[in-house]
Amino acid sequence: MNLYTQQDKNIRKTWILMLTFLLVVIGIGWSFSYIYDNQIILYVAVFFSLFMNIFSYWYSDKIVLKMSGAKPASRDAHRELWNVVENLSITAGLPMPKLYIINDYSPNAFATGRNKENSAVAVTSGLLDILNRTELEGVIAHELSHIGNRDILIQTVVVVLVGFVTLLSDFFLRMSFYGHGGNDRGDSRAQAILAVVGIVLAILAPIIATLIQLAISRKREFLADSSGSLLTRYPEGLASALEKISQSPNELKKVSRATAHMYISNPFKGSHTKGFMAKLFMTHPPVEERIRALRG
Repeated sequence: MNLYTQQDKNIRKTWILMLTFLLVVIGIGWSFSYIYDNQIILYVAVFFSLFMNIFSYWYSDKIVLKMSGAKPASRDAHRELWNVVENLSITAGLPMPKLYIINDYSPNAFATGRNKENSAVAVTSGLLDILNRTELEGVIAHELSHIGNRDILIQTVVVVLVGFVTLLSDFFLRMSFYGHGGNDRGDSRAQAILAVVGIVLAILAPIIATLIQLAISRKREFLADSSGSLLTRYPEGLASALEKISQSPNELKKVSRATAHMYISNPFKGSHTKGFMAKLFMTHPPVEERIRALRG
């Protein structure tokens, strides 16, 4: 796999993900419009699914930045970071992304946006505290590679759609337990279906959300590591940075399962990363493998 095949693949995955979301929501709407004998439900489902797809494309990056507590960085306050990003953007042939700082002791970073012209890179204050310049260059080059590889759109859209899966499960549970409207003909049947769908979605929602994230593929991290190393011509910088990041005991304060896949390293620590199931559904490849590949 090279840079260009990955770019095309990410574009296809984004469209497939958004189309699947559209069809699933419309299918659910059609089912309930049939149960309640009310076509308005179907129209609402069509409108909502279209709205969510458009919204996730245009505004999901702003939602991610808000969820992470990121604040805009200035050239004066963060001169070294600004210079590193500016220099590497020129080298990569990319427009300089907007810069954000997350006030958090945990060292980490992510890139977001719908395209290279509308992209952003966010780093934590903890990352700036522990990395030297060459290590910081490695991390920034990695994030710029996500922008160049067109990973950022699908990574960002996933946050909104994964969040919706969780909301959908909660919605069905509330409808099934607190009642609903409709005609007498379908009431009892609808109540039973709502209860079953609600319980099933509540159980499967975390798994569905993780499977959607894994559909992005862990290979994106290896490719971004490789592309970033080609950009800096110094793989040891990123390898050393990953070592320091992975050794930090601090867990990010503002992070959720919906946004975890966006960070350069798994933002969860301790019990969140232990056990067979936790390792099976990891959205990042093991740091040891990434470091070994960089140094190899």
